[in-house]
Amino acid sequence: MSEVYESDSKTVIVTGAGSGIGFAVARRFIEAGDCVVLNGRSKEKLEKAAEELGVPDRLALLAGDVGNEETGLDLVSLAKSCFGRLDVLVNNAGVFGGKPFLESTREDLRRFLHTNLEGTYFTTQAVVPALIERGGGAVVNVGTVLVDQAMMGLPVSAAMASKGAIHALTVSLAAELATHGIRVNTVAPGIVRTPLIGDGADEHAPIHPLGRIAEPFEIADAIHYLATAEFVTGTVLPVDGGYAHGR
Repeated sequence: MSEVYESDSKTVIVTGAGSGIGFAVARRFIEAGDCVVLNGRSKEKLEKAAEELGVPDRLALLAGDVGNEETGLDLVSLAKSCFGRLDVLVNNAGVFGGKPFLESTREDLRRFLHTNLEGTYFTTQAVVPALIERGGGAVVNVGTVLVDQAMMGLPVSAAMASKGAIHALTVSLAAELATHGIRVNTVAPGIVRTPLIGDGADEHAPIHPLGRIAEPFEIADAIHYLATAEFVTGTVLPVDGGYAHGR
């Protein structure tokens, strides 16, 4: 191992790291001096992200679907083999989309549950033994403020069924894993400028009292806070420009 791996820097797994919030999260941890394992479905996007981050000695890449249990296990193995430790998991990978409730199919629901819920659940399940082995660590999930504050005209029941489950999972795991020194929290963004939202993101600016949408780095800052705040667990933190409380 090189000196960077022997320092006090943390090793962080970030899912959905090829663009948007996930890429911003990876950059935030890299700027803090940490080592990051990037995950996403597209190997090409991960390679492009790694090139832009520009610190090959502190990066590892694994393309794979987090909804499949073996992906989480492979991520843990890669983190240990490359950096000798694992400290933080950021469950960012997710899918989103709108469709009226009465038109939503079993396949629609399964698509959201597979990536959003199963991806978060099974990746966390793979990571927790490594965190227990180290004597603790942090898991930060990505939910959405829309779970508790729905928007008229935005029919997203299938997506919210999966994201709401992540919020519930956060609270339950925080209680279950606290004795192991593992903290579990969730960031609940409002509308963020990412490829997932698309070109019309700024149209949603008026729903936020601050009068604009979020930039990915602002969500990344909140995730980094929760990953390092040693006395915070079981929290669903809105990062939404006041949307939840100022409507």
